[in-house]
Amino acid sequence: MKKSLPILFAFFVMGFCDIVGISSDYVQRSFGWSPVMTGFVPSLVFIWFLFLGIPVGNQMNKWGRKNTVLLSMGITLVGMLLPLLTYNSATCMLAYALLGIGNAILQVSLNPLLNNVVSDSRLLTSSLTAGQVIKAISSLAGPEIVLLAVAFGGEERWYYCFPILGLITLLSALWLMLTPIQRETPSTGQQVSLSSSFALLKDKTILLLFLGIFFIVGVDVATNFISSKLMAMRFGWTESQVKFAPQTYFLCRTIGAFMGVFALARISSIRYFRVNILCCIASLLIMTAWHDATVNMVCIGAVGFFASSVFSIIYAMALQAKPDKANQISGLMITAVAGGGVVTPAIGFAISSVGIVGGIMVTLCCVLYLTYCAFFVKSTSS
Repeated sequence: MKKSLPILFAFFVMGFCDIVGISSDYVQRSFGWSPVMTGFVPSLVFIWFLFLGIPVGNQMNKWGRKNTVLLSMGITLVGMLLPLLTYNSATCMLAYALLGIGNAILQVSLNPLLNNVVSDSRLLTSSLTAGQVIKAISSLAGPEIVLLAVAFGGEERWYYCFPILGLITLLSALWLMLTPIQRETPSTGQQVSLSSSFALLKDKTILLLFLGIFFIVGVDVATNFISSKLMAMRFGWTESQVKFAPQTYFLCRTIGAFMGVFALARISSIRYFRVNILCCIASLLIMTAWHDATVNMVCIGAVGFFASSVFSIIYAMALQAKPDKANQISGLMITAVAGGGVVTPAIGFAISSVGIVGGIMVTLCCVLYLTYCAFFVKSTSS
């Protein structure tokens, strides 16, 4: 427990990238960006998962998982300090980029690091879900941290949230640094390269799970991104009201992930996956057809609740499929997290073209693939 606590706390740092939802609204007003341009803000965070996932996963054999986690936190800390030095469009974009780079490296290294202290493989999915609970709490707290910065510095000083996040990152890094964790034994006799990692996609199960990660992150980022815009465009909610939409989403995602920790330790993960993803479809269809503020808020929360454990389930299934290549699998799966950066520009275009329903339809398309994945992937878990 003593060794797992600093690892689990690091999942709180992992949740910082979710501030792009609420902070993108402030950036848009500060610099007069269009909805399409604003849609690229999450891309600055999530595109790095595409470029860094596999290389970092391969290099982690040399660096060690713990050292790689500490590197990610150092990069995040630098990004959080930049807007304080000079606040303009360029430094904000660079801060988001460094946040994304740090987060990409963190996600590649932190999930496997749990394997160094959790010896029972049967608890892997449950342990990863526990980490997602911490991440969900961070995502829930993110908007409040931004609003706290606004309360002290005014709307034009919303970026005061960055040093708060930087301080938390520093404390997490120091805690982990001072905690002795036995380094994993690197795999020997294997050629680890970019091509060998991509070659894993020749396995149909790994390919399905890779795309599953791509689309579940797309659902997560899309719902966070679209929730406040949905309530503002449909029901004319004010800036102080729309903050409750992403907060509701993150609260329900936190509750769902917390319940998943216990549920996944007792029942089949694939069965849990199937039931929850079908409920996600129902929630999005109701959101599309029913123009009622209360119903729409319930649907936003329902998507967060039912999708909360899907990432952990897919990730654990991938590790269990090829446990001897955990670092490569981790890098490959985290590369798929770039899906979040691809989905939001698509939503921006859809909203500009056909309105808010277009944004919901993009999210629904992601869920439909996950439904296919849930019913056709071969699971090695019981």
